[in-house]
Amino acid sequence: MTHEPTLTPALQALLDSVPEPAAIRTGIARYDGGETELEGFFAAPADSDTPRPGILVLHDWFGPVDHVRVRAQMLARLGYVALAGDIYGADTRPSSTEAAATLAGTFYADVALLRARVLANLDALRADRRVDASRIVVMGYCFGGSAALEAARAGADVRGVVAFHGGLGTSAPAEPGNITASVLVLTGSDDPVVPTEAVDRFEDELRDAGVSDWQVVTYSGAMHAFAVPDTDAPEMGAAFHDRANRRSWRAMENFLEEVLA
Repeated sequence: MTHEPTLTPALQALLDSVPEPAAIRTGIARYDGGETELEGFFAAPADSDTPRPGILVLHDWFGPVDHVRVRAQMLARLGYVALAGDIYGADTRPSSTEAAATLAGTFYADVALLRARVLANLDALRADRRVDASRIVVMGYCFGGSAALEAARAGADVRGVVAFHGGLGTSAPAEPGNITASVLVLTGSDDPVVPTEAVDRFEDELRDAGVSDWQVVTYSGAMHAFAVPDTDAPEMGAAFHDRANRRSWRAMENFLEEVLA
């Protein structure tokens, strides 16, 4: 079943920022998440006869809403098979900011569960016949950025992980040798969720764990959720930032080209 959302103008402009060189196909899939069923959104080039690299896109605390589905379609336009994944469960969608914060908090408090859900989404992506299972990257936004980093800490066998304005702390820091993926963190200089001290602690964690390939890019003037269109809550430290959004997407494109070569 395909999903044809009526996008906000900002999300439509975001999708249109990546040209569509050929047709893409989209569809919703349900798959096993352990104790619950998950529902993800696939996007892939229509001519995916030869396996292609796969990208798992993880949502912010509002769940798998249109933003991550647009990102999956943008990646498909670049030639990847993308899965906008589901951490919460197919029948669990927060109805308010307060509900989203509470729901995300349950996963932050249970790192084992968060990692298990990410790995279940990875299994679904790997199982897709269009995907080259040896070339996979996990990326995410806000809560999803934190989840992507937990996959790396769990030792997920992926080429890379990318966190867009994700929280960097964890109750289960990486053990030496656990993280084999390349790591790209894209953060904002004015993000109250990820202050400078949090970045410093995260970098120390990667050094202590012996991670061989990591980079942190900080965008001046950018708050939390800088890459999520329609975000406009500067009083809460969260706002879309066009320049940071564009630059971070280009940084991610370069990263994918390198680690998936």
